[in-house]
Amino acid sequence: MVENIHLAFEGIWSHKLRSVLTMLGIIIGIAAIITIVSTIKGTNEQIKENLIGAGNNVVTIELNQNGNQYDLGWNPIPDQVRLITENTRKELEDIPGAEQASLYYKRSNSDGLFFRDTAFNGNLLGVDRNYFSVYGMQVRSGRGFTEKDYSRYRKVALVDSTAAESLFNGVDPVGQCLEFGTEVFTVVGVIGPREEFTPTINSINDYYLYANNGSGTVYFPGSVWPTLYQFDEPQSVAIKVRNTDVMASVGKDAADLLTSSQIIGTDTGFDYRSADMLEQAQQLQNMSKSTNTQLIWIASISLLVGGIGVMNIMLVSVTERTSEIGLKKALGAKKKRILLQFLTEAAVLTSIGGVIGVLTGVGLAELISRVMQIPVAISAPAILIAVVFSTLIGVVFGLLPATQAANLNPIDALRRV
Repeated sequence: MVENIHLAFEGIWSHKLRSVLTMLGIIIGIAAIITIVSTIKGTNEQIKENLIGAGNNVVTIELNQNGNQYDLGWNPIPDQVRLITENTRKELEDIPGAEQASLYYKRSNSDGLFFRDTAFNGNLLGVDRNYFSVYGMQVRSGRGFTEKDYSRYRKVALVDSTAAESLFNGVDPVGQCLEFGTEVFTVVGVIGPREEFTPTINSINDYYLYANNGSGTVYFPGSVWPTLYQFDEPQSVAIKVRNTDVMASVGKDAADLLTSSQIIGTDTGFDYRSADMLEQAQQLQNMSKSTNTQLIWIASISLLVGGIGVMNIMLVSVTERTSEIGLKKALGAKKKRILLQFLTEAAVLTSIGGVIGVLTGVGLAELISRVMQIPVAISAPAILIAVVFSTLIGVVFGLLPATQAANLNPIDALRRV
């Protein structure tokens, strides 16, 4: 085999221009596929990062009825749904891939909260002690919730930076009072994510998808939530997972656990379902899957053309070396030896083309990324598959010429000496 590879390199080197032109189809095909795959992977990773955010691998599980999220703002408290206990929360943390679980209450677009004469139309959340840790949030000013805030049912609140701007209009929120009906809550702090993250906006569609146009969120200790709304409301769950790859599995396992343990009776229409951001990312990625597949198939045509070129040049090589083949056979070379020699030459030729194509594809991907400001992610498996596939092209398309060389009659071949 080593001798065959050596002979293959000698044959390629002795016909440098012809070899380069033969490899051109392979180079273009592999380069195109690597560039397309790298761009697709980079775009998909950006979509995932934009939707999930920097480091917040959180899946949420919410109560549904007949396939729709159960909105407690418009519906009564269901008798068929138990409250989630601390023991159940710990069971959720024991799910493989889960790291920490939090229980919370939520109202969207609440219209009952005021600061002086300004109404707040953002989200209201009643959170437990784990919520801010799960979402990777920290206090920016003031303080966070303390154990006594929960145990003594203190009427305190936290706001995020968006709510601080939309509700307080430049006034320092810390120490200000919020009114909800006849209840008054004191803002004790402003919170935000530990890691600042701004989604990449490349189009108007990205803007509408990623931009936060809401009024922000106001947080209350979960223990005082009944003061705002009702007792015994079903909670939602947020689970921080090990990484984004296990979000779907953790979400499903958690939803199944909650449905089996919290729903009383059968045929109630109630169940718990996960609504993690990764699912939204996957939906966006699947939208362009068909187009991306077509692009890869188009690029693959270059590989087919390159393979035909390899077959053609190997047939020419067999014709040119007929006398050499006849001499080897006369000296005792077997068909297998001749077959392997020409197959090896074809495989080496396309492998070199594959390596050059990979390098070209990586370079083109980086160039496109810099010029067009779109993300790319070089895929190591794609590179390995491309090189192996280029070698297989040499074997497949070199088989006919190699077989023709192996089947030459030595007497007829020697007559051409």
